[in-house]
Amino acid sequence: MPLLNASIRGQVQNRFKDLKNPVKIINFTQAIECQFCAETRQLMEEISSLSDKLSFEVYNFVTDKEKVQQFKIDKIPATVIMGGQDHGIRFYGIPSGYEFVSVIECIAMVSQGESELSPETKQQLAALVHPLHLQVYVTPT
Repeated sequence: MPLLNASIRGQVQNRFKDLKNPVKIINFTQAIECQFCAETRQLMEEISSLSDKLSFEVYNFVTDKEKVQQFKIDKIPATVIMGGQDHGIRFYGIPSGYEFVSVIECIAMVSQGESELSPETKQQLAALVHPLHLQVYVTPT
């Protein structure tokens, strides 16, 4: 049974009409799936089917150690959103509710190759001289 109803699928397809470049959605799960792993995998698979610009891959967190290390995945369910290169965009947990919109918009931005950051913010980021590990947590509360 699909997680996305016809109305939501139509809205997402409409948002994806203007995708410019291919986007790869990579899901990490495991054979004995964790809480929300199956649902996250199914959701990412459904999303990736809504545009020919999207591709979908699934890896096992336990057995696909090379991919886990390559993408620096440390928990599951995990989803990587990447274009021609990996910018480190990761979603952990099931992106439902408000997080669903964040995933859709992230896919659109990655496809366009633009972060939509202001010129001032880009200038400040360009001035960083040390590596930075930034994590953003989203919660509806």
